[in-house]
Amino acid sequence: MSLFFLSLALSACGQTKKERLFLGKSHAQEELKLALTDKKQHNVVDNKTVIIKDSLTAINISEAILFGIYGKENITKQRPYETYLLDNYWVLRGTLPKGSLGGTFLIIINTIDCNIIKITHGK
Repeated sequence: MSLFFLSLALSACGQTKKERLFLGKSHAQEELKLALTDKKQHNVVDNKTVIIKDSLTAINISEAILFGIYGKENITKQRPYETYLLDNYWVLRGTLPKGSLGGTFLIIINTIDCNIIKITHGK
């Protein structure tokens, strides 16, 4: 019965593909081409405004990247993470249980343009 209500809720919110408008790959290609030009255009990224404003967002971005590189199980075992905002950079590092041996991940992300400055994992 609860599956019925979930299905009903999703379709009521327009969450099915056939009820959504897709602009298509060619539109995406045009947007990319425009974004890579030198022309002035509306863009939230202005290299002045902080985009990654809090540690939770930094962690979510980092995990999405790190899971694909090192595996979800490996990274989540390193929780809680050390997270530091230093000079417009998020510096995140995994932790190990006291007395254990091994390495942890390190990721550094620019808060303004979201560029990844460094990703590594110790042994």
